[in-house]
Amino acid sequence: MKKEDCILFSGGAQGAEAEFGANAESFGIEEVNFTFNGHTIIRKRGLRVLNHEELKNGDVSLEYVSRLMNRRYTDNETFRKILQSIWYQINNGQEIFVIGAILDDKTVNGGTGWGAEFSKICNKPLHVFDQKKNNWFTWNKLEWVKRKKADEPVISHNHFTGTGTRFLEENGKKAIKELFVRSFSQ
Repeated sequence: MKKEDCILFSGGAQGAEAEFGANAESFGIEEVNFTFNGHTIIRKRGLRVLNHEELKNGDVSLEYVSRLMNRRYTDNETFRKILQSIWYQINNGQEIFVIGAILDDKTVNGGTGWGAEFSKICNKPLHVFDQKKNNWFTWNKLEWVKRKKADEPVISHNHFTGTGTRFLEENGKKAIKELFVRSFSQ
């Protein structure tokens, strides 16, 4: 796989998304950041501002998401738009990489969790770096499988998604950097 053929799909927000974007840029990988008017983002490279009609395409019932995620989400316009823009990130990526925390119910913490659940629904390869457990995990369609250091994931699809927590820790930054090095330093 040539990095010149690759595209990172993300959201450009503070934390994991900005870090995925910075690494993509440093490796010469194209980047598309889905956002909407009024959303605060860090990355401006490859900016794709979704209009109201496009956002509707990614609309999902907050009641459905709340039940699926075993938590309650408030119905405010900004949060709904964030979920809608995450739909574009996941829909465009062939493989999904998330930085966050896996909860006991097998979901991922925060709004990022919707991206992980949508990836499961779409049957896309899904990898999560759990900052608390300091380890990569891969969803095998039933459960999370802990990856050994020698078997950590690599980016294996030209169109991939990088998303995750706004609260990126040093081990999360390192995990993103090492993912790019493993995938594109040959």
